[in-house]
Amino acid sequence: MENNEYLPRAVEIKKVKNLVFDVKHFTLKFKDKKPFVWKPGQFVQVSIFGKGEAPISITSTCERGDDLEIAVRKVGVLTDALHELKEGDEFFVRGPYGNSFPWQEFEGKDILFVAGGIGLLPLRSVMNAVFNNRDKYGKIWVLYGAKCPAECVYDDEMARWSKYPNVEVLRTVDSPDESWKGSVGVVTKLFENIEFDASNTVAYVCGPPIMIKFTNITLEEKKMRTQDIITTMEMHMKCGIGKCGHCLIGHKYCCTDGPVFTQAELKLLDTA
Repeated sequence: MENNEYLPRAVEIKKVKNLVFDVKHFTLKFKDKKPFVWKPGQFVQVSIFGKGEAPISITSTCERGDDLEIAVRKVGVLTDALHELKEGDEFFVRGPYGNSFPWQEFEGKDILFVAGGIGLLPLRSVMNAVFNNRDKYGKIWVLYGAKCPAECVYDDEMARWSKYPNVEVLRTVDSPDESWKGSVGVVTKLFENIEFDASNTVAYVCGPPIMIKFTNITLEEKKMRTQDIITTMEMHMKCGIGKCGHCLIGHKYCCTDGPVFTQAELKLLDTA
């Protein structure tokens, strides 16, 4: 990160991909060509002059040499402006900020990824870190839920992940269309289709707050240790560096102490 933690850097859009109707994936390069190093689970502050600034999760994996990638849902002034940009256009990024997903210390364990909607975006960074070291982990499950088939992100990557050895990808939607052949219901319904050794499994969870809450409850009911349930959140973050106080949860700042927390930590913050 730059010595001045407030200083944004200009990035140029190398590629734009429509994930679903309201989510775009951006591949970026820094115009100053200086190195940018991040860890799975960290985020950046994205800005456009006159439009504002917002925290956006990094979806790419530095450890395997990816470009910086982010995915953005269109929900307001800044994100609307980002969605209008094309390849070759520029905006500004500062960071990376926050802590990160632990993953290398879990080599040898089974891994359970549980995502709801665009909760898959921040999980993608640690997922690709694990998949890039596939032979170092046991069984891997990917459980993904969305409101409807049209809102399922990274369909192409889901298909690729399912081809890795000893990886099972299960998906569900709340409201199916005529073409949907998979499960129907909330993402916790998918637990009915898998069996795992709670003593040897680590879970990564991200999605809407209500989904995180009931997923973590379900995992605890299945006897998983709370320190092995890992969640990422982006609650009311503004400055990204623990100065403004908007993201204070109990005695923790989401932007600096998080955004990655274990279920054990969340219980101490009365958010679980």
